[in-house]
Amino acid sequence: MVTSFNWALLLLTVVIMIGLALYSNNVLKKKKDESGFLLAGNSLGPFIGAATVVATGFSGWGFMGSPGVAYKYGAIELLGNFFFAPAMVFAVLFCARFLHQKAQSMGSLTIPEFIANSHEGPEAIKRLSQAFAALVTILLLLVFLVGQIKALGLLAGQWLGIDTTQAAVLMASIIIIYTSIGGLAAVAFTDTLMIIGMCASAIIIVGTIFIDISPSELLNGLNNIDTALLSPSDSGPYGSSIWHVFLVFPYAFIYSATLPFMSVRFMALAKTTKLHHMAAFMAPMACLLSLVPLAGLYTRLKVPGLEIADQAMPVFLTQFLSPVVSAVVTLFILFAMKSTASSVLHAIAGSVSHDLRQALWPKCKLSEKPLLLLNRGTVAVLGMIGFVMMVFAPPFMLSMLAILGSGTLMAVLVAPMLLAHFLPSNIYAALSSMVVGFAMGCILFLYFDLGWVEAPLYSSLCACCTYWLVAKATAKHLSCNHLSTIKNSCHKL
Repeated sequence: MVTSFNWALLLLTVVIMIGLALYSNNVLKKKKDESGFLLAGNSLGPFIGAATVVATGFSGWGFMGSPGVAYKYGAIELLGNFFFAPAMVFAVLFCARFLHQKAQSMGSLTIPEFIANSHEGPEAIKRLSQAFAALVTILLLLVFLVGQIKALGLLAGQWLGIDTTQAAVLMASIIIIYTSIGGLAAVAFTDTLMIIGMCASAIIIVGTIFIDISPSELLNGLNNIDTALLSPSDSGPYGSSIWHVFLVFPYAFIYSATLPFMSVRFMALAKTTKLHHMAAFMAPMACLLSLVPLAGLYTRLKVPGLEIADQAMPVFLTQFLSPVVSAVVTLFILFAMKSTASSVLHAIAGSVSHDLRQALWPKCKLSEKPLLLLNRGTVAVLGMIGFVMMVFAPPFMLSMLAILGSGTLMAVLVAPMLLAHFLPSNIYAALSSMVVGFAMGCILFLYFDLGWVEAPLYSSLCACCTYWLVAKATAKHLSCNHLSTIKNSCHKL
């Protein structure tokens, strides 16, 4: 009976999502180029913009992984998770307008294209840089997408009473359908529906906990189990000292401002969108979602003997919520996972259909319909590739995949996107910093036992230093070349 109810809920939401995707297709019809599919026709207002940024940033990790970390390590995860809210708001207030206006002035539709266009240098090196940024984005976000698809399959399979692989096929197919129909506009509109459900689930979770016990009772109970749950000697998975948890703030800021599936939303904002209005919508949404790890603390108090900490949220759903409420909240958790998966898939597709095409075949010009077919076909093909990779991938921890993919990509893009705002440079510095960021991210993550946010931040620092050094070293050379070009032009005149 409950399974039938779950299927009915899923069918209803799929119909709504496809309806929103078809509605968003109007955005594509108004545009005669790729901006309709890749940037939602620069039509995102403050509420839609806020909703899609928060929904994408607070993915399934916030509902499944974070409660598990709170169950194992205690209240330190509540603090770490809370840093995402102000970091995302600051990213909007301090980075969105610069990125949006500069992308508009240069006609950039993707992050790799933005990097190439915003740095001076030879055209061949610009195309090489765009291709490198696109290839790294494809590689690392495919890794991230595999983790999202697997997480969807695990949760949806249990929820619908079917095999994990079948559930993964179903969820991936739904994402492919609505993303390919309307591009970023469809993703943003469906994210708005999803964030409403995600916030409702957070209210249900927090309400269930504090209707049962008071905050003081929760804290006293946890302290009786283990004093380290409330007074830790380190930052748990974030580092070896109590202060390492504060590194989550710069990590979350760079995450929000640089990763293509997040920052492309800044480029897609409408010219009339006021950032302080957008931030005002984001703040309460993000703060509310930051409370979800309380479910892990509550479950640790009530069911202290779980062998696998990641089971904290599933146990909470089955033991402390009624079957109907549990089904609805599980649907909302699937929303969180799908919002990020669709955003990642759209970003990868843009790198393939737009950036690689421009970098490898710069003279290739396509009309409106072939471009739209190419973008939609790329979404479908990459979605299927992500599923196949999930099927044949060896066993892995979902959180490790997320950090390897998103954290390393942060280090690749941070210097040419953020540092370039304060230190105008050239394409050699941009390309060098991306190579160093990629190499250091992989090395530090795979070969050093560091906290979850340490490797991405240290790699980002190395990339920024490389960017500054190469900019200084090549500035004189490029200036001489520029002067020589001017002299030759004047001589011809």
